[in-house]
Amino acid sequence: MKDVRIETEYIKLGQFLKWVGIADTGAESKELITESKVKVNGQVELRRGKKLRKGDIIELGGNKYRIVD
Repeated sequence: MKDVRIETEYIKLGQFLKWVGIADTGAESKELITESKVKVNGQVELRRGKKLRKGDIIELGGNKYRIVD
């Protein structure tokens, strides 16, 4: 699992995918999310604007990321 540090209270899921380099564009983020390829805390997440906060775990393609402060 890779820890990802954020400096703000939250980051939106679409922004997060770009921040960690999974997606190059917002359109690519949207496609990954709408194709049910992204899980947040073990549940498939279909909202690009889902607010991720410290402690949340994001899964995609066998990789896991944890939001830390």
